[in-house]
Amino acid sequence: MEYTTFGRHVAVDTWGVDFDLLNNEDFLQVQMVEAADACGATILSVQSRQFEPQGATVLVMLSESHLSIHTYPERGFAAIDCYTCGEAVDPQLAVDYLVSVLKPEKIFSKTLVRGNGELEVVAPVKQQIELV
Repeated sequence: MEYTTFGRHVAVDTWGVDFDLLNNEDFLQVQMVEAADACGATILSVQSRQFEPQGATVLVMLSESHLSIHTYPERGFAAIDCYTCGEAVDPQLAVDYLVSVLKPEKIFSKTLVRGNGELEVVAPVKQQIELV
């Protein structure tokens, strides 16, 4: 079997997310696993950490690469990152799932195409997406 180096890397900053959602390591871990499942990724391991006085990080190691979230509940902010190699798994589906659960007021998103030479920024459908 020949492997490709092609990958897509979606990075999203979400603002205006409920403090309690962003400050709940267990909730976030469950949602991250659901997000990985939603995009068809293969989960290898999950690590998470609750910080004091607030904030959490969850890292899902995927066979295809990774999915992560870092939260700053006091700012209503979460940084979401999903990188997957190959064509079979679409990282945007994982990000879309997380956005649907977190319901941020604002989203800033970029997608990078990786593994084809120079990094290519694609599909900033809108630089800023305001949700209602």
